[in-house]
Amino acid sequence: MKALMIYPEFPDTFWSFKHALRFVRKKATFPPLGLLTVAAMLPEKWEKRLVDLNLRKLTSTDLEWADYAFVSAMGVQRDSAHAIIDQCKSAGLTVVAGGPLFGPEHQEFKGVDHFVLNEAELTLPKFLKDLENGCAKPLYETTDFPDMATTPLPRWNLMDTKGYASMVIQYSRGCPFNCDFCNITTLLGHKVRTKSSEQIVSELDSLYTLGWRGRVFFVDDNFIGNKRHLKTDLLPKLIAWQARNPGLTFQTEASIDLADDQELMDMMVSAGFHIVFIGIETPEDAALAECSKRQNENRDLVADVKRIQRAGLQVQGGFIVGFDSDKPSVFQNQIDFIQQSGIVTAMVGLLQAPPGTRLYERMEKAGRLIGLSTGDNVDGTTNIVPAMDMDALRKGYREILDHIYAPRHYYARLKIFLREYKAPTVTAAVKGNDVMALLRSMGRLGVVERERLHYWKLMIWTAFHKPKLVPLAVTLAISGFHLRKVAELHVR
Repeated sequence: MKALMIYPEFPDTFWSFKHALRFVRKKATFPPLGLLTVAAMLPEKWEKRLVDLNLRKLTSTDLEWADYAFVSAMGVQRDSAHAIIDQCKSAGLTVVAGGPLFGPEHQEFKGVDHFVLNEAELTLPKFLKDLENGCAKPLYETTDFPDMATTPLPRWNLMDTKGYASMVIQYSRGCPFNCDFCNITTLLGHKVRTKSSEQIVSELDSLYTLGWRGRVFFVDDNFIGNKRHLKTDLLPKLIAWQARNPGLTFQTEASIDLADDQELMDMMVSAGFHIVFIGIETPEDAALAECSKRQNENRDLVADVKRIQRAGLQVQGGFIVGFDSDKPSVFQNQIDFIQQSGIVTAMVGLLQAPPGTRLYERMEKAGRLIGLSTGDNVDGTTNIVPAMDMDALRKGYREILDHIYAPRHYYARLKIFLREYKAPTVTAAVKGNDVMALLRSMGRLGVVERERLHYWKLMIWTAFHKPKLVPLAVTLAISGFHLRKVAELHVR
């Protein structure tokens, strides 16, 4: 059997970083970890080939080679997934689909022959057994959650590492919290399940052996969901691993209560973590209570962010407007919070209700649903009827993006961050691409684009006051260019 693993294309979104990737001559931010893991679960005797449409096109040669097409996608890749499935069916391939997009929407994809949903450790073996016996069913799903000790090493050899800006691995699944708008607990449960430290070290060893030197994203939805395991097992192993294998840095996602644990932050920084994405959502207490974001309530969130930054972790933040309790003042409050906190990479979106969330159920009962969520956090759309007048909501949203991504305010925020941030001791290897990115940023951002004055003022200030952080300043300047382009594309 020949299995063609196909990953749909990402549109031009906040997380695609397409405009920034051009500076480092990369085509995609991350490889498709899910498909690479599924490939490792397929029979060894099967031939496998990966086609990531973010790196290259799906060709007739690929389709003629394959017997089966395995497609995995997220909601934001919906349009590309439809096109891929149509293309595969026209070529006579049997299509197998799984991943977050297909769970709640599988009935919308008529061309798929077999849906293998939820976590593949449980559903894929059943499909493969039935396939071997000639009785494969259209749908495989489960409400159980597997032990991650059964998760195999991803088939890294199927991908072209040169096309990606970062690698990805996963340590845990599940989240102890229950935010109203988030479908993570529906997909992966409340109990935090983890791989062993030996599994993680093995994955890092394999990436290192491939020659990877650079950033690795731990794609856990809440990396600190099981703090005890982190402190006693994984982080000490990662600190020891870093001492033997220089050149890699890590980023991940976590909840704001990370700020309460100085020891944990210090260990993460010693292990090589530089970046953490945190769902701030809103500085409004009423909205936090409304969406059950209890871990964010009754806190000085600006102080929390600065505490994390001072520990040596760059905070990327997720923000939402459009809660029922939001008043017209929310827009300026969001702007003020983002600027004061020094969160440079700020993702601000309108409230959306993904299927499987308590928000979706509430909106459905209230007759306030208007279609599916797009899965794009910053496209200025919502699939619910907001309590606030829609025109006022959109106007206020535009004001937020126009402000925080305007060069004057963006570079001012970047300077606030650099003042707070503690330079890390564990750093990524400097590559030729990094030097070229600096030169390209100087030629584009420092000469052509309208932020050129702000760019040079920041670079000169950083060179004199925080010289070790010049590479980071360049990286964030490039990221800001991408964020502004995306904002201009979606919000006019």
